[in-house]
Amino acid sequence: MDNSFFDDLKGVVDEFRKQNGGKMEKDFSGKLFIPALAVIAAVIAFSSFFIVPPGEVAIKTRLGSIVDSYSEGLHFKVPFLESVTRFSIQIQRANIKTQAFSKDLQTMNAHLVVNHRIQRETAVSIFRNLGPNYVDNIVDPTVQEVFKAIAARYSAESVISERNQLVQELNKEVKDRLTQKEIIVTDISVVDLDFTEQFLKAVEDKQVADQQAQMAGKLVEKAKRDAEQQIAKSRGEAEALRMQREQVTPQLIELRKVDAQLKAIEKWNGVLPGYVGAGVPFISIEKK
Repeated sequence: MDNSFFDDLKGVVDEFRKQNGGKMEKDFSGKLFIPALAVIAAVIAFSSFFIVPPGEVAIKTRLGSIVDSYSEGLHFKVPFLESVTRFSIQIQRANIKTQAFSKDLQTMNAHLVVNHRIQRETAVSIFRNLGPNYVDNIVDPTVQEVFKAIAARYSAESVISERNQLVQELNKEVKDRLTQKEIIVTDISVVDLDFTEQFLKAVEDKQVADQQAQMAGKLVEKAKRDAEQQIAKSRGEAEALRMQREQVTPQLIELRKVDAQLKAIEKWNGVLPGYVGAGVPFISIEKK
């Protein structure tokens, strides 16, 4: 587009301003001033109040100095001079992932869940001494330090078999230490605990070996019991034979002979044998 068009337009605007004596600028400025002033007043009015919802506590500071703490509700503050920092007094969940070494220097990766909260009465002290990021500054490092110290007291196998005891010790020590910092820990859970694949394979192999050893031990015990039973049986039979021998007398032998002869007579059919001994014939005594 030709620049002469803009020059002509500028000339028309200048001529209009001369004819109106600057009245247009004054009217325009006057119309904008009142709405702008209303907007500024509304912003100041809204920024003079703050609302604390249920489950939170607010710390108000004025030019860097703590004024007071405020519970749920509507409260006043001086705009641009006072600021508000909010804390939750409900139970909060902190997820902490850490790595530790067992007593036998096995590496373990742990995922800990720490449920904690603060009280309204101690919010000012926590804000002054620990700051708004007290979880990252105090809770996280304290839990990691205690967990690593406790894990070092257990062997890797005992960490697995005595996990509940480890968690109990962890809860007790962490609660004691964070209570001194005015932080209330409700409970700590070890939701995940991993070892290296080599260690897990070694544990599995050991369990299989233990089971096989137990089975072999049971077989040995059974063999021992069977041998003892057989020995007892043999001893009983030997004792019975001994008692029988003690009861054998000459009179008993003669009585046995007589019994044998009587049984033979009972079985004889009245016919004499034709031969005895080595083929010697009997003399025939048959009647003619």
